[in-house]
Amino acid sequence: MRLFQGEEAAFRGGSPAQPRRRAGRRRRLLLRRRVQLPELASFVERLRSTLASRVPEAVDRPEARRAAVSLLVAVGADPAILFIKRQHRIGDPWSGQMALPGGFAAPQDPSLEATARRETAEETGIDLGDVELLGTLDDVSPRTPYLPPIVVRPFAFLLPERARPLPGPEVEAAVWLPVSQLFSAQFRRPFRFTLPGEVREFPSIVIGDYTIWGLTERVLHQLEELGVAEPGVA
Repeated sequence: MRLFQGEEAAFRGGSPAQPRRRAGRRRRLLLRRRVQLPELASFVERLRSTLASRVPEAVDRPEARRAAVSLLVAVGADPAILFIKRQHRIGDPWSGQMALPGGFAAPQDPSLEATARRETAEETGIDLGDVELLGTLDDVSPRTPYLPPIVVRPFAFLLPERARPLPGPEVEAAVWLPVSQLFSAQFRRPFRFTLPGEVREFPSIVIGDYTIWGLTERVLHQLEELGVAEPGVA
């Protein structure tokens, strides 16, 4: 008869307490993994099915410049989303901020999807030529008159793994951040921003040295509103 470690110690007259404690910790760890990993894996499937069946809302601002960003989701036990930190530049209102790869539409771009693909390649070195397009999220636009009028369309792409980014000249850093942290209440903080004559608070996500707020946070919040990601559960 094969004895388990704790039973063998007891049979020999030893104390099974320490092996039992270790086994208990292992069981708790495995239980947490059984609870979390299916939820994380289903994030990708929820994202795919949700975006495939909906028509995104467009923002009508004829005076605004058009832009597009890429929500790059990498498959894995804990899916991740790619963010860039923009270089500090004089005159750029989004200078130094965390963002999704993307930028303004160029005259040669046949569509905003093409803009997202081109800008992603320029800013991260990641070619989205054969990457699956999951769908489009709602347009976002600044709500304050202190920022230039722009309308940003987010496109969600699915990558089979976390591709290694090669930041372009306008990008200080590019980093994959896990979904389990991006949609956890543990990493939510109010972000205080000084505007002319007032200080306002905005929702933000703080992971290590990276703070995500503004238009980028609003894009992520759409995933919560659509039921793709749930705070504290993803």
